[in-house]
Amino acid sequence: MTHKRIVLMIGLLLWSGCSSLRIGGQMQSGRQALLAGNMERALPYFQEVANANPDYIYESVLFRESIWTYLGRSQYALGMLEPARSSFERALSVHRDDHLARIYLGLTLARTGDQARGLKEIQSGMQELHDWLEYMERSRPFTAYWDPLREIRSELEKNLAMIAGKDIAWDPLIASGEWVGKRMEEEIDNVRRDERRQFERQDRDGRGSGMSLGIGVGF
Repeated sequence: MTHKRIVLMIGLLLWSGCSSLRIGGQMQSGRQALLAGNMERALPYFQEVANANPDYIYESVLFRESIWTYLGRSQYALGMLEPARSSFERALSVHRDDHLARIYLGLTLARTGDQARGLKEIQSGMQELHDWLEYMERSRPFTAYWDPLREIRSELEKNLAMIAGKDIAWDPLIASGEWVGKRMEEEIDNVRRDERRQFERQDRDGRGSGMSLGIGVGF
């Protein structure tokens, strides 16, 4: 391998690393703005990430959400419903199991007059999200951080029951769908915090056990 090629490869690796760090920083800034309810500030961060990496998926403790979902949620909150619809459809083309993208696509369709398709997407997204939360609790019984008080699942169950009953109260359903999106975003950070605390506790306990064993053998 020539010296010039080695230098080029090193340069590409450094550029890739810097690009990933920049995208990660923009993503975090966008999420912080979204969680604070400042969608005007969140939108350009998410747009930059989408432009830089259209296939970017934010993943935290097994929950995955496309950058297009984040962009669409900002557009949706700002009343940019047609661009939001396109963003949610793009999100589902990138990651078909993006449950929040499906819920928000349904909300957007309902708000733009296509209530029949909107209801179908809302029902599907809410059922999928409910099933995912149930699966996380069953598959990780000793680390069941997601929705520990079942607040999100209870809200989803209430909505699914209303949809099944065919008596649709649209304003409460839309408000509830928006609440679920906000609450899930908060839950991402809550779960990450709880998992970090458990790892730190296990690490302390492990060090304590090792020290205790050493003292016992020494004496």
